[in-house]
Amino acid sequence: MALRTIVTQKLKSFFSLIGVLIGVTFLIAVVSIVQGMNVYMEDQFANRLIGLNTFTLRPFPNFNSGNVTDDMWRAWMRRPRISYDDADYVTDRLQTPAITARFCSDRMVLNYGGKTAKDIELIGTEPTYFAIKNIDIDRGRIFTPQEVRLGLPVLVVGNELGEKLFQGLDPLGKDVTIRGIPYRVVGVAARRGTLFGLSLDKFAVMPFRAPARRHICPLNVLDELEIKVASPDLMLTAMSETEALMRARRGLKPNQENNFFLQNASGALDGWHKISNVLFTALPGLVAISLVVGGIVIMNIMLMAVAERTREIGIRKALGAKRRDILAQFVIESATLSTVGAALGIATGIALAFLVRAVTPLPAAVAPWSIAVAVALGMIVGIVAGVYPATRASKLDPIAALRAE
Repeated sequence: MALRTIVTQKLKSFFSLIGVLIGVTFLIAVVSIVQGMNVYMEDQFANRLIGLNTFTLRPFPNFNSGNVTDDMWRAWMRRPRISYDDADYVTDRLQTPAITARFCSDRMVLNYGGKTAKDIELIGTEPTYFAIKNIDIDRGRIFTPQEVRLGLPVLVVGNELGEKLFQGLDPLGKDVTIRGIPYRVVGVAARRGTLFGLSLDKFAVMPFRAPARRHICPLNVLDELEIKVASPDLMLTAMSETEALMRARRGLKPNQENNFFLQNASGALDGWHKISNVLFTALPGLVAISLVVGGIVIMNIMLMAVAERTREIGIRKALGAKRRDILAQFVIESATLSTVGAALGIATGIALAFLVRAVTPLPAAVAPWSIAVAVALGMIVGIVAGVYPATRASKLDPIAALRAE
């Protein structure tokens, strides 16, 4: 009967459930996008940029979510850089099994045969870097430890860079010019895709002792030392060991703070976690506003329905319907109306979330619990909104109701 009433009075029913529909749509869409972003940030952003079970030894953080004052920034700039000797000291004395890679990078211009590739990330590092970042080789090879030790001018190029510079030619064995010095291409990395719509394949990797090191890092200085272990537990152990080794090497007293920084994926995600927590904190209030408005609308519509169906209520009571029967009838109608609105809101919210995923780099992952919450909210709003109209209907005098025009 409740469903038949909704179908019979389509326009009235639609305007009755629109408040619940908007509230549930907002709930599903926001939760889906935030959940998708959480997965994306952890699996793609942190693990691609920092690396799985990886941390870096740096002078100061390169991902910072807090407010950095001018004094703090100046203090960071005064910190000593990570030197080759620092990297050797930590690598040689680290007890936890780990692989390490020295790392420097900057944006450079690469040239080949009259073609120019600008704003390319040129990385100076060691062969272990490819294992730390999970970079596979599509063609050719990575450079060898001997080539690193001798500082030979060889390159492994990203897939997109190879396509842009060589345009259908095989890059292997070709010479790319960096600041007037030719570099032999020995490998092409497998395609890595994009991150927030930005290509991850516009890079070139060279031995950190190669001639171009003077353009990306001063002599004997690194941007960071990258350290990768086998598991999250070992990473915490290795970070503690590295901190102790660096404090001992730099002669820091117990009351002195570190003049270096250890950063892992969770540190890089701090900023996003703060944003997602704010969104989840504000979400109940925003959804509640729509649901309260929707509940008020449903209550008013149900009061109108009671007034319009007064004779029907009188007939039912005359035929033996009890107060609880009338009460149940109108509460069920109200709950059904609200639940239908919630169901439409769920469908609209999921569609909106996937539309965002289709037309933007933002991902979306529907959380099953948000659907259950949406259905429960729809039912609760309907029941609460229907109690007062149903109570009024159940208290009508059957004789007076039958006489109503």
